[in-house]
Amino acid sequence: MLAGLALALGSALVTNIAFLFKQRGALLAPPVRARHPLRSAVGLFRSRWFSLGWVVAVVAWGLHVGALALAPLSIVQAVLSGGLVFLAVLAERYFGFHLGRRQWTGVILTATGLALIAITGGAHTSALRHYSLAALIAVECGIFALGVALIRVSMRDRLGPAAQGLLLGVAAGVLFGVSDIALKYLTEALHGGVRGVVSEWTLTALAASVLAFYASARALQLGPGVAVIAFTSVAANLAAIVGGILVFRDPIGIGAPAIVGRIIAFGLVIVGAAFMPAPVRAGRARRV
Repeated sequence: MLAGLALALGSALVTNIAFLFKQRGALLAPPVRARHPLRSAVGLFRSRWFSLGWVVAVVAWGLHVGALALAPLSIVQAVLSGGLVFLAVLAERYFGFHLGRRQWTGVILTATGLALIAITGGAHTSALRHYSLAALIAVECGIFALGVALIRVSMRDRLGPAAQGLLLGVAAGVLFGVSDIALKYLTEALHGGVRGVVSEWTLTALAASVLAFYASARALQLGPGVAVIAFTSVAANLAAIVGGILVFRDPIGIGAPAIVGRIIAFGLVIVGAAFMPAPVRAGRARRV
């Protein structure tokens, strides 16, 4: 258990370092264009900061998988939720951002709310027999459609760059959540052999991940860095929680106090997120 908690803590820290590296690299890369996906990807990875961010993100993913293997999902999720505090500290101390009292309040409220949602979820079952195929199809299609709709809305000219960036950040997080839900199913399907992994859900995870990649990169180019990263993390976390409840039948809460606590926690997440988009300024990144 202690080893799993240590890995989860490490994953939370490394994930936010990766996001901040990618944010710096995205600002130095050419603008991401939907009509030129390959050219946009090449431009992003030509930035050493962005490439370094993705290498660090792979390390964070490995730590996350290790944590899930050694500790209960609810505890790992609670630790990862608290990673928003790491984001604020790292962004201000090492990446040239300045967060006011409003932003710190938002970060703390959101991290607290996400941690409470995870802790009050009760015992989680991970056996594949407990999932619902109908719910899996409905949830994946619904969340995927929401992510695509948010991307479309963000393209409206009347929205300013900051609003576009925040919308794209939420869209990226939602799509990362689609990928996470599909990967959860595929991880459980491994018990049935390699054949269980070769399915339409593999394509779903890949499609969602590719869209999330471009949405996240463009969001980091347009919006305030800390707010965009926080919105992406919150959206991904909430999408995974919804998938856990509706698809894998994770309990909403054990008893009335836990259910009420979860409702309050969702309120904290919403209020905290509302505080974070206030103006932040970043130091000029140097080309590398």
